Amino acid sequence: MTTQPIGMVTVRGSFVGATLAAVLLLAHPASMPRAAAGEAAPDIAAAAGSVRTGAPLAAPAPAAEDWTPPLSTRGRWIVDADGDRFKLRSGNWHGASGTWNGSGSTDDNANHHAGENSGRMPLGLDRAPVSEIIAGFREIGINSIRLPFSNEMIHDSRPVTDGSVAANPSLRGRTPLQVYDAVVRELTGAGLAVILNNHTNTTRWCCGVDGNERWNAGQSVQAWEDDWLFMARRYKDNQRVVGADLYNEVRRNVWDDPNWGLGDNHDWFAASQRVGDRILTEADPDLLIVVEGINWTGIPVDGLPHERPTLEPVRRLSHTLVDSGKLVYSAHFYDYTGPRHSGATGTGETTDARYRDFTPAELTDVLNRQAFFVTGERDQHFTAPLWISEFGVGGRTETGQKQRAWFENFVDHLIRTDADFAYWPLVGWHDNRQGNGWALLHWDSAGHRMGLHDGDDWRAAAWSRLVGAPGRTGHVDPVAEWSMLSPDHGDFVQSRRMRALPDWDSGARKAVCPDGQRLVGLSHSGRRGLCSDVSAGPLRDPDGRYEVVTDERHVASGADWASGYTKLQCPEGRFVSGYSVRGSAVSAVLCATAPAGTLGSGGRTVWFDRGDNRGSSPKGGDFAQGHYKGQCADDEYAAGIAYTGRLGSSRAPDALYCRKLG
Repeated sequence: MTTQPIGMVTVRGSFVGATLAAVLLLAHPASMPRAAAGEAAPDIAAAAGSVRTGAPLAAPAPAAEDWTPPLSTRGRWIVDADGDRFKLRSGNWHGASGTWNGSGSTDDNANHHAGENSGRMPLGLDRAPVSEIIAGFREIGINSIRLPFSNEMIHDSRPVTDGSVAANPSLRGRTPLQVYDAVVRELTGAGLAVILNNHTNTTRWCCGVDGNERWNAGQSVQAWEDDWLFMARRYKDNQRVVGADLYNEVRRNVWDDPNWGLGDNHDWFAASQRVGDRILTEADPDLLIVVEGINWTGIPVDGLPHERPTLEPVRRLSHTLVDSGKLVYSAHFYDYTGPRHSGATGTGETTDARYRDFTPAELTDVLNRQAFFVTGERDQHFTAPLWISEFGVGGRTETGQKQRAWFENFVDHLIRTDADFAYWPLVGWHDNRQGNGWALLHWDSAGHRMGLHDGDDWRAAAWSRLVGAPGRTGHVDPVAEWSMLSPDHGDFVQSRRMRALPDWDSGARKAVCPDGQRLVGLSHSGRRGLCSDVSAGPLRDPDGRYEVVTDERHVASGADWASGYTKLQCPEGRFVSGYSVRGSAVSAVLCATAPAGTLGSGGRTVWFDRGDNRGSSPKGGDFAQGHYKGQCADDEYAAGIAYTGRLGSSRAPDALYCRKLG
């Protein structure tokens, strides 16, 4: 959840505002031992409704949606195990990641966001049985839940208070993680999909300069990765736990920005790439890996650089997971923020436009530029499903014309693009129908529910349009995969097969296509590569045979396809699936064996040492922005790479040897 940031007046360490200095002095709560993974979660269904009587639901809950886990992706669509489109019509059930504002007693509701104290659990368990809350989700058309947690919650051994689970007494004496377990089980038991969301490091409200700005703020990268492996393994046997949303709203802290691809310890691209691969290879290969863009960089002061990059960096550097078909990108949008507006009022506020200030046409343009291009542009290295995992607006008490218009316009764009979405938040408190108002469902202290469709919430019509909008349904055919290789700062081996084998070029940076894909493109000096399974489909050798080529032994006599250049060529029946570099210099070519009859002979040389050479309408997109690139045609495969060691050359790739598929 984006909140108006605390006044940010730091200029790269030259001065720090008093408010920020106070934030920096806050002590982080100590980590606690985690609960054992095998501990059983309590059965709370039996206790549902046993301690309160509330108003009946406005309408019977619809039948659970019929879908078959696990989920994966095909191009821009999320599909179930049968290949049918599964649209994430989601909401955020917040609270387990914390509601405390960071000062004062955690027992005092006034010190929690909007006065709503979650008790370190999903909000509302003191006011309504979990079965009633979940029935409310189904009633308003939700099929999936983004369920935030904090790293501190995982290790917190303190039992929740009896009062915080008053409407679910079987949860008494449980730790927050055990309550989280129970909620996951009840959600998935009702047929809902659950996406685990690492929202914060500490159990407190997000998101300003609060110590939770990055995945490794206040904790080591190793601890963060270990916690993700723990959570993924914990729910591995529950097939309706479908995704891992890696971290929420990565943003600037007092001193520095996150980045996308610089290779340092603030590199969100590298961190999310690594932990995503680790989850798939070491914990649960069935999970979707959800990567959110960067939420904020720079100092929000007029005249100084600042922006909300969101997913714009993905166009030049996209993820390639070790398993194709598991990547989902996500982004957040609220009316009071903007592409260069932090959302602050007063200190930290700039003259930049907020999203609510744009006309419908302007809003469409900026949304497409910042996020929706990943689904709107097909056959690109960055093409993936887009999940708007947070958006929302005030309810009954929101009278601002701009705010209301923004919500209607944003819903229109979600419908127009057939986008997956998750509203923030689903659950809130009310007191005599007054309160924070952002939630779609509210409960008071006596357990009486105030719902979206009670007749006095202006959002109801737009919400009904959204959840009932026509969109793609049914079977989605497999599509060609386009994957970027980026060994910019180290190995980028995305083949499970090659990861399991010894180092095939020690000391060099190695890049390997995901299993089944072949190299089709390469850059001259940027070291980037492009892989695909276009035309041929997955090329898999059941024996897993490969050869590392470092010389011209496979160049046939009289078949010099790059005279005067050193040629690293695969033997007949093999294709380039990877390469290694030292600096910008080619070091070796990795040749994989294809099934018999899938590779043809005869070839052509594609030079790219003096300009781009990718054909008239190349697919895959610009995989090495600012560098010359060469690319084989869709019905070809790369069989070799040529370079020169002459004076003034860096031994960077100069040409590809492209041969026809069989």
